[in-house]
Amino acid sequence: MKCPGLVYHPGLQNSTNLHQRKVHMNITFIGGGNMASALIGGLLQQGYSATQIRVVEISAEGRERIAREFGVTAVADLADGVSGSDVILLAVKPQQLSAVAQQLASLLKAHLIISIVAGIRASDICRWLGGHARVVRAMPNTPALVRAAVTGLYALPGVNVQEKRHAEMILAAVGSVLWLEREELLDALTAVSGSGPAYVFYFIEALQQAAVELGLDAVQARQLSLETFLGAARLASQSEEDAATLRARVTSKGGTTERALQSMEHDGVRNAIARAIHAAHERARAMGDEFGKE
Repeated sequence: MKCPGLVYHPGLQNSTNLHQRKVHMNITFIGGGNMASALIGGLLQQGYSATQIRVVEISAEGRERIAREFGVTAVADLADGVSGSDVILLAVKPQQLSAVAQQLASLLKAHLIISIVAGIRASDICRWLGGHARVVRAMPNTPALVRAAVTGLYALPGVNVQEKRHAEMILAAVGSVLWLEREELLDALTAVSGSGPAYVFYFIEALQQAAVELGLDAVQARQLSLETFLGAARLASQSEEDAATLRARVTSKGGTTERALQSMEHDGVRNAIARAIHAAHERARAMGDEFGKE
């Protein structure tokens, strides 16, 4: 079977809260790292049974941890792990995926494949799987660890509506989801939301540093910085007004906020952030080319 390239593939419409609909499907995770653990915990919290989830993990220590924390079956053998599963979720490192997929190819039947591996295009996964075209790419971000992720999804044309619903239900267990019409938009999403938490942490670091320099202690600096970010993000998410309007509303003429923003504009902070995100986008595209060569 020929694997499709980048094509238009519309997402689901009016499909929020899909995780609340009970669906019996057995899920195998290949790789048991932090993101897989977050998804497993989210699924169990949403009412999935531990008997529906299996993990393939080469590390004995990792298997022991997963079994202990979640009560799910964790195995080392790939064939044993995917036996009886309906969905296989790939959660290995990018440089490992080609070898894992090629081992997996002969074991596939009507499985839905979901990849949360950064940078690897769905068409390359399909190719490594011997033409298996039921592939969904997902890009969650690290707030999945606290069930606050935002995940971008893209499906190859071989994925039907029901399978898309299944993919959405799994990823919605750790936060919100959105479907992308073109796979290359996942590179943009990676640059904005995939890497985005690091940008926020970087700004928090700067706030904390300045707070300490101004005489506050480290505990006070942390509390002020974190709660300011949390409060501002909550205000923005609950407001119908855009960020520029909200910013203008707290910027009094001749006041402290105006002085700080003028300093940032003088130093080119806005443009520097935009350039950084473009750099991340270029790296995301390059990773797809680099890892897809195998």
